[in-house]
Amino acid sequence: MSDSSVRGVVHLIEETKTFGQKGFRKRLVVLEQQKGTFTNFIPLEFVKDGCDAVDDLSLGDEIEVSYRLSGRRWQRDAASEVKFFLSAEATSFRRLSGGDDSTAGRSKGIDPNDAFAEAADDDVPF
Repeated sequence: MSDSSVRGVVHLIEETKTFGQKGFRKRLVVLEQQKGTFTNFIPLEFVKDGCDAVDDLSLGDEIEVSYRLSGRRWQRDAASEVKFFLSAEATSFRRLSGGDDSTAGRSKGIDPNDAFAEAADDDVPF
């Protein structure tokens, strides 16, 4: 079965979380899509070495992510209700466009605090 893909704008990037004795790693990235009158939020899980690739992403980046669906069954004990979980596990991504203007200045080496230093030279009435 081939991977599917989804496009969206990076809304949230969580820190990498480590689980268990073997050190399984997982990192959540949420994409935002405008769907007419509502906004769609799509959580995607990057696992193992894929967690490190997310370091290159910024909020506001438009990306396309290839993913595969992963499902599992869970039951506490034989007498309890069975629950099913579905996740979208990201296998790769490509950036379609860069982030918003607030990150653009930082990538060019402009210090946002320069404006405060200039303002300190002015007489401030307080």
